[in-house]
Amino acid sequence: MTGPAHSLPHVFDRALLRRRLGRAADLGPADFLLARAVDDLVDRVAAVKRRFERVLDLGTPTEAAAFALRALYAGPDGAAIGTVLRAAPIARGLSGAIPTIVADEEMLPVADGTLDLVVSALALQSVNDLPGAFAQIRRALKPDGLFLAAMVGGSSLTELREAFAIAETETIGGVSPRVAPFVDVRDLGGLLQRAGFALPVTDVDRVTVRYSSPFALFSDLRLMGAANSLSERRRVPLRRATLLKAAEIYAARFADPDGRVRATFEIVWLSGWVPHESQQKPLRPGSAKMRLADALGAVEQKPQEP
Repeated sequence: MTGPAHSLPHVFDRALLRRRLGRAADLGPADFLLARAVDDLVDRVAAVKRRFERVLDLGTPTEAAAFALRALYAGPDGAAIGTVLRAAPIARGLSGAIPTIVADEEMLPVADGTLDLVVSALALQSVNDLPGAFAQIRRALKPDGLFLAAMVGGSSLTELREAFAIAETETIGGVSPRVAPFVDVRDLGGLLQRAGFALPVTDVDRVTVRYSSPFALFSDLRLMGAANSLSERRRVPLRRATLLKAAEIYAARFADPDGRVRATFEIVWLSGWVPHESQQKPLRPGSAKMRLADALGAVEQKPQEP
């Protein structure tokens, strides 16, 4: 359950984020990370030996995931089997081929217990109330329904964070928030369990992208809609001297011998199931039929008396 509105965290300016996602869609998004996440998403869903009849793609910036999942569940004639829906934060770039509700990921417009699968690719890292979002997804799923998502993780853009911190300290005598505080993979399993999911699993895909210069990275971030949308951001334009200093520090500290600079992106994967009686459950203590030493082919050593 989420608390009163005044008690919720307000890390991200959601209205500003939607405007930046819309601008990126108009310009033509830089979608190489999203394409990687969608390919992995389809592989993970295909590995589950069951068909999900009612699927919701939550917040993914483009229709790529929805189209890929619909193709995965197409019949021999190419017609879709089941239903794939989207809930997206912006109305730009829609083909009309996928039924789409324009809605914020923090206010899921779906009735309880109506979905078999909820997926999300590179969207939920920017919600203000992640436990509340997980709880809403949990309620929207049927028993034995699956939640599978990819989020930008905590080690992403560490190079950029460091370069701007040093540049601002040197040019304006202080540091302002520039890079979002992405979620740590170690926290996600607990958050899934708190929301009521069973069998939580998390893992990480780390990607290093090389750019001709820091300015090429800055351009890609704008085309991802990932420019600074923090609520506590500095409300004055970035000084040219600070920007140039950050680029200089970035190139000095994070360039390869060929002069190209590195940017680290961490894609965190998480999944959880709505509890159901058919799912595996831990054995009762003392119910094992074989000793661990026998299974390992080891000689059991009894503890010596002091």
